[in-house]
Amino acid sequence: MKEDGLNKGFLEAKKITRGFAKTFYLASVFLPKDKRLASYAVYALCRLSDESVDSMQAHSKKEALNKINKSIETAYSKTPIEDNLLLSFRHTVIKYAIPKEYFDELIEGMRMDLTQASYNNFNELYSYCYRVAGIVGLIMLRILGTREKSAEEFALSLGIAMQITNILRDIKEDFSRGRIYLPLEDLNKFSLSKENIASNKVNDDFIKLMKFEIERCREYYQKSQKGIQMITGPRERFVVIAMKEMYSQILRQIEKQSYDIFSSRAHLNKFQKILAVIKVIMRGEYL
Repeated sequence: MKEDGLNKGFLEAKKITRGFAKTFYLASVFLPKDKRLASYAVYALCRLSDESVDSMQAHSKKEALNKINKSIETAYSKTPIEDNLLLSFRHTVIKYAIPKEYFDELIEGMRMDLTQASYNNFNELYSYCYRVAGIVGLIMLRILGTREKSAEEFALSLGIAMQITNILRDIKEDFSRGRIYLPLEDLNKFSLSKENIASNKVNDDFIKLMKFEIERCREYYQKSQKGIQMITGPRERFVVIAMKEMYSQILRQIEKQSYDIFSSRAHLNKFQKILAVIKVIMRGEYL
């Protein structure tokens, strides 16, 4: 009976991942089955946490995150679990020895979105990115596997790079939710203000800002490269390289749009994602 619940939990996690993380889902099919299912279980919980912040009314968000935090506490305890999805999550964190502290940091990052709508400088933004994305890199490293402790530093860098990519892609959407993740110090550096973001107009100063932020982002992608070869298996390395390639192409898409992230959202369609995967296969650097 417990095994049946576990399988149902992984199936539910798979459906959530397939519905909300199409880029990751495409890459994940190359993982060994046990690691693929484990990554779905973790993603599903992270997604539910993120949805709690973005889709609910303000007075409900804190309560929802408290509920998810309690679920994590339950998963790490010896308390019997009835919920199938949480059962798959417990199985994953035990099997891959994922520290509870990682999820504590993740939830704290989600809480930051409840109280902080902007960041004064990049150091402040880095703290946020570390919690909501760098930590995910550390969690995935546990699942993918590595024999080198130093790989953690590079996994963090990749998580940070991917989060900055999301921020640059979603400037318009985030602003509509009352948030601006671009460091205010950077806006000021390029003679911009929140009013410029609200106007949805691309001028020379905004282009200079975007070039600056993209260059910083690429530095983190470059830093992460060294850690990929520290991941133990070729299939696992392939998935990380594929994700890195697809996310990096979002930056190139922003550049192709002449940095106009207001008129259309920079993204890859399914065909472009498949081409990116084929490109990674052809290069063979994961072997």
